[in-house]
Amino acid sequence: MKTIAIVGAGPGLGLSIAKKFGAHGFRVALIARNADKLNTLVEELARLDIDAAAFPADLYNKEQLNAAFQDIKDKYGFIDVLEFSPASGSYPPTPATQVTEEIALDAFQSQVIGAIRSVGQVLPEMLEKKTGALLFTTGLSSLYPIPMMGNMGIALSGLRNYAMNLHSDLAPQGIYVAHLAIGAFIKPGTAADPDLIADAWYDLYANGTEAEGTFPQGVTPATILW
Repeated sequence: MKTIAIVGAGPGLGLSIAKKFGAHGFRVALIARNADKLNTLVEELARLDIDAAAFPADLYNKEQLNAAFQDIKDKYGFIDVLEFSPASGSYPPTPATQVTEEIALDAFQSQVIGAIRSVGQVLPEMLEKKTGALLFTTGLSSLYPIPMMGNMGIALSGLRNYAMNLHSDLAPQGIYVAHLAIGAFIKPGTAADPDLIADAWYDLYANGTEAEGTFPQGVTPATILW
């Protein structure tokens, strides 16, 4: 049985991804800061007969994150898939003219440094086995300048660059790396329902050929689903 680790798991997209992969036989390891919220997700997944467990850790704390990944390995063994989709950081969307050093560093820490730390916990085993997948979820500001997302655009474009370089380096070694940019305000029961996004992610993963996609397909700043 395969295992997916979801970094930044929450009741929206993270839960939907857990349900989707769990329905295809994956065990699910959930990483986020709030233990109580994670336990609620585990209970919901258990009702769907999905084997899931909570591994609380603060993404900003390297020791906590490393310990969480070690606990996952101790419980489930090899991590087949890493999905990285944490919250945007401590600050709300901020226009570029108002981005300070502290705001920029916070976004970069949560997205880029958090991703590098997470990948570092799974990549050595993936390289040894010559299999695995690294999945990175961002917003459309990773692809296009969006004025209100000045702080996140800096970080997410850096994360996308990291993901695309990983794809180039790791595809010849049997490891699938992909990036999905969400151009929508995620809301259940709409065209941007998190279950639909999870479907798109699983399709990308199952096909294992495309390094990048958007949701909705072909979305641009002019067509974002707010």
